[in-house]
Amino acid sequence: MARRSDSGRGKRPSMADVAQRAGVSQTTVSYVVNDTPHIRLPDETRQRVWEAVRELGWRPNAVARSLSKRRSHTIGFLSDEIATLPYAGHIIRGAQAAAWARDTLLLVISTDGDRHLEQRGFALLLERQVDALIYATMYHRAVTLPPIDPEIPLVLLNCFAADGSTPSVVPDEVQGGRAAAEALLTCGHRRIGFLNTHDPIPAAVGRLEGYRTALAAAKLPFEPQLVRSAGTDAAEGYRCTLELLQLPERPTALVCFKDVMAIGAYEAVKQLGLHIPDDVAIVSFDNLEVIAPQLFPPLATMALPHYEMGMWSVNYLLDPPGTPLGSPVHQRLPYRLIERESLIAAGRA
Repeated sequence: MARRSDSGRGKRPSMADVAQRAGVSQTTVSYVVNDTPHIRLPDETRQRVWEAVRELGWRPNAVARSLSKRRSHTIGFLSDEIATLPYAGHIIRGAQAAAWARDTLLLVISTDGDRHLEQRGFALLLERQVDALIYATMYHRAVTLPPIDPEIPLVLLNCFAADGSTPSVVPDEVQGGRAAAEALLTCGHRRIGFLNTHDPIPAAVGRLEGYRTALAAAKLPFEPQLVRSAGTDAAEGYRCTLELLQLPERPTALVCFKDVMAIGAYEAVKQLGLHIPDDVAIVSFDNLEVIAPQLFPPLATMALPHYEMGMWSVNYLLDPPGTPLGSPVHQRLPYRLIERESLIAAGRA
């Protein structure tokens, strides 16, 4: 069993104890454990120091090391409401996985959308000498940040600066809308309805653009009467689906802006005596685990790249790519289709 410090039973070993055991100065111990560059020490000396560290069970003080090296190996993660959402927790998991792989800690603060708490949160993180900052939002949107020291590396996650001045990572909304429509086109559908949100947010604009692009690639006309813009709850999904399915020439498939809207769409389809997916196929967005796999039939949906965005943001901060001065990176990551029976019945080609 390794021996503890000779300086007293139960006393925590110190750097002085390590220096005494190794027969070197405390400065030499500091050089070795901090791997101080440009300091030449004999390998035998380094070996004696590390043997003393192991024998005494000494651990360097993390705060002291951060001050000496001017690095805390900590990234501050500030969000509005994202830490409270079930699926957006994947963002934190992805960021944490990337941080752990680099021996870095993730310090998370959620402000519940309070601007005062947001400013205080940034101040608290900077007081703790974080090496970099991530700011994440509940949904893809433009943001205005409080003044932050420009020397602190910062990445915006699931949001972007309106003036394009800050590196950011967001979902590729156009790709998502196109992929959702293409999945239905591949199954043979030629009249596809789109239940969109009426909020003028990037997801609404981008997904509609992707939907239209998919139709154009299939040489199909865009028909405005097949698009409904409304709220994103189940009641609005129900209302809009009833309207679309009672058109003289009804759609045979639907793209829903959110899984919650798809709940209402399911009810409307069943009320009209139709069946999913034989009469109406449905693809949605979000892949909410409490909804999509639980519906009958299970809901095909586009999964947002939450985990991947979290990983990308940390990797960017710790290993930034070479970019021209004044040209911050704006990364878009693709959605992934989760195929389930609302898209095509099990066993069908």
